[in-house]
Amino acid sequence: MSDLLHMTLASAMTEADLARFLVLSSLLFAVGLCGFLTRRNLIVMFLCTELMFQAAVIAFVAFGRWHWDFSGQVFVIFILTIAAAEAALALALVVLLHRRRNTLDADTWTELHE
Repeated sequence: MSDLLHMTLASAMTEADLARFLVLSSLLFAVGLCGFLTRRNLIVMFLCTELMFQAAVIAFVAFGRWHWDFSGQVFVIFILTIAAAEAALALALVVLLHRRRNTLDADTWTELHE
């Protein structure tokens, strides 16, 4: 019974499955990057960074599963922690900026980078 379970688990992820996960991850990252570079709304820009974080999460989990190593899932925990902190800071920043000028357009805040 143990050999059957081991064979089932060992063949659970094929190269095609890994390729599908990596294609999905790269597409999500590309959409997030394009959205971040083209949109000027601060909320959309932060959502695009979250999308890029999730693309990295998918890639780490897929590679961790492929190599039968839990380090991918450990990196995912760190990525999710960073994403949560980034979301909290971004929300505070967006609220502060909206109170000052009643707009969330990133172009109106260009004078901040001296």
